[in-house]
Parts: sequence; C-alpha cells; structure tokens
Amino acid sequence: MAVTNAELEVLGHLNHPMDVREGPVAVFEQVLAMAAKLRASGLAEGFDGAGIGVPGPVRFPEGVPVAPPIMPGWDGFPVREALSQELGCPVMVDNDVNLMAMGEQHAGVARSVGDFLCVKIGTGIGCGIVVGGEVYRGTTGSAGDIGHIQVEPDGRSCACGNRGCLEAHFSGAALARDAEDAARAGRSPELAARLEAAGTLTAVDVAAAAAAGDPTALDLIREGGNRVGQVIAGLVSFFNPGLVVIGGGVTGLGHNLLASVRTQVYRQSLPLATGNLPIVLGELGPTAGVIGAARLISDHLFSPA
Repeated sequence: MAVTNAELEVLGHLNHPMDVREGPVAVFEQVLAMAAKLRASGLAEGFDGAGIGVPGPVRFPEGVPVAPPIMPGWDGFPVREALSQELGCPVMVDNDVNLMAMGEQHAGVARSVGDFLCVKIGTGIGCGIVVGGEVYRGTTGSAGDIGHIQVEPDGRSCACGNRGCLEAHFSGAALARDAEDAARAGRSPELAARLEAAGTLTAVDVAAAAAAGDPTALDLIREGGNRVGQVIAGLVSFFNPGLVVIGGGVTGLGHNLLASVRTQVYRQSLPLATGNLPIVLGELGPTAGVIGAARLISDHLFSPA
C-alpha cells in the first residue's frame, strides 16, 4: 500500500504479507489498519481516491471479483463499494497484473511502448495486455488469465478445478512445494538446511540456493522458466507485442528464470515476431502495482467525464 501525490510520486509505502484465502472481511481489516497508519503518519489528511488490485478476474465497471480461483469467498464481493464507504473516497478495482502493467507503462520499463505484455509470476500467474497504450480486459474481465492454460496434459490438479495448468506447475506455491519435496528427498542439501531452519520454503529460498550454485534449485527454476516460456511463446505468436515484461514475487529468481523464458520463446515463436522483441524483468519491482493503482484512480478522478 502506498500514498502518492498528484504527480504519482510515492510519499509513503507499507508492505505486509496477508493471505487472500482468509476472505474479504479479514483482509479488509488489515487493509484499513494500514490505511489508518499511513494517514496517521501525516502524509495525508484524507484520500482523494484509491486504486485496488486483486489477484483474480474483475468485472471492471462494478469493481467486483468474478470466480477468482485462488480467492475463495471473494466471488461477487463488492470490493469497490465496500472500500469506498470505508475510505470515504472514490475507489477503482482491477486485476493486480493489469495494475502492474499500468505502473511499468507510467514509470517503468514500458514507458515508450504501446503494445506489450506484462506477466506476473507470484502466488498466481497472470498477464496484463496493453494494446495501443490501453489495458485490454476482455468482455468479462478475464483477459490474460494465462495461469490456467494447460502445459501438462493430465498434470497436477489446479485450484480452478482443471489439471495441468501453468499455475499448478510453476507459481510461488508450486515452486515452494517442489523445493520442499526435493529437500525431503535428499536431492538438495542447501534446500534441506533451509527447510530445517525455517520449517518451510519459499521462492526466496530457491533463489538463494540457486545463487549458491545448488543444481536442484537451478533445475527447478529452469524447468519453471521453460513452462512459462512455452505459454509466452504462444502469446507472442498470437499478439506480436513490442515488449514482454516479467514481474511478480518469483522474479527474485532473476536472470536464471529470464534466460529460460527467453530461450523457450525465441526457440518456439517465429523470427518475425521475436526479431526485435525484448523480454525483460520489470523495472519497478514491488511498487509497480501501487504506481499502476494510483494511475488508474488518477485517470478516473481527472477524466473529462
């Protein structure tokens, strides 16, 4: 959560882990407590508007999540209306990766690009699609939900109810599970030591193990990057973007991940689509979403309508 001025410069920024599976009431309690803390710090007497990102499809005109696979209890919940009442200001709600794309477009690596894809790899996997400088959301708000493209026939079961989805095989949660399996099976002393120390593993542990040269961690990253690259290659052939931006929590895996994605895309897509196609990590890191959210609500507040 961040407070910005009218130029969308971040004045104050709070970061707090929370589990969307706890449901909207529990999450909103934490969100409102953070908003109160930022307000009490003297950064703002009140808020002129708020942009909100959620990790699932959103019916954009109403600001309502629609059957989000990793957000039980949120389907149809009036996020925009509820938070507008609590915060006392206009609110806009969008899918989180759409906001990341807007952030990178406003102040990041996509500043001069009109047509690009922004892929988020975190708790889930999604893709923001920008066409002619505008976010494309689709008819029902589910455009870019690439985490549920099948990459493995009869593969792992996914939260959406299908099998073999990209998200089931490579997301933050899937990577953590695979790392823990490798640690318990004795395939990685580095991951095993981290698991024993912390009791659990995350993508951060895999990144650290890979940086230490652990071959199992490197294999997990390469395999995941290949799967993501396989899906992005199809998108590139279909959409012919001018840029692909990779962001989200799993980008802590850095250039090992990026190299695998690039290799797969350049190998599978036609040279006409990839000849001048940069595939890069996002420039704004964890602030991409809040910058995009601020841009979303700012455009709404200051639009001629």
